[in-house]
Amino acid sequence: MRIKKTNIGNFLSIPDLISLLNLSFGFIAILLAMNYHIRLSAIAIIFAIIFDSVDGWVARRVGRTDEYGFGRNIDSLSDLVSFGVAPGILLYSVCALKTPEFIPISTIISLFMVITGVLRLTRYNVISDHFDLKGFIGLPIPATAMLISTFILTGIFNINSNLAISIAFMLMFISSVLMISNTKYPKFNNIKVIIIAIVLIILIIIPLPIYYNRIDIPAAILFILTLIFATKLFK
Repeated sequence: MRIKKTNIGNFLSIPDLISLLNLSFGFIAILLAMNYHIRLSAIAIIFAIIFDSVDGWVARRVGRTDEYGFGRNIDSLSDLVSFGVAPGILLYSVCALKTPEFIPISTIISLFMVITGVLRLTRYNVISDHFDLKGFIGLPIPATAMLISTFILTGIFNINSNLAISIAFMLMFISSVLMISNTKYPKFNNIKVIIIAIVLIILIIIPLPIYYNRIDIPAAILFILTLIFATKLFK
């Protein structure tokens, strides 16, 4: 296969612009986390997840033929920033803000998440051309980011609580291990649950004051659904 023209316009397509929106919100999430806007950073990550979910659908709708793998690579690089680096910096920033004694372990776990994210995305790119993947090998990295973000948004998470931060560490570590595991995850085609998830995301983003005992109900439900998916309690 020879590449005759290297102008960026010969590679870039509409789905790639959506992937760049994913990347952009991931970068915004990082900046927000660095400035200790914890909730806004988590919401920006959810926006990134939305655009990541849309780019593949748009690619199919426009009938894109990704001859050189440009779209797959730009998608993976965007995912790494939005769902690997951004959640890691988000959790690190929480520790730096309120519990500096947790900074060493938060550094290690955040780095571990980035490394496993790289491994998971690279493995997918390598095997996708050689295996008929009807699902995913290892937990998809957006699910890991959704798990951490929704946990922070539930209201259960309290930056003044060592227990809550410890739970966040545990979630990040376990989900990172699942990313590089050989566990098979199905492509999620349960329409009813997808619709429920979309409604919940909208309610989180708006946001409407739907609380019970200081618990954000939409965020809590979405967190539970993501946790169920990650632990493979439903298909």
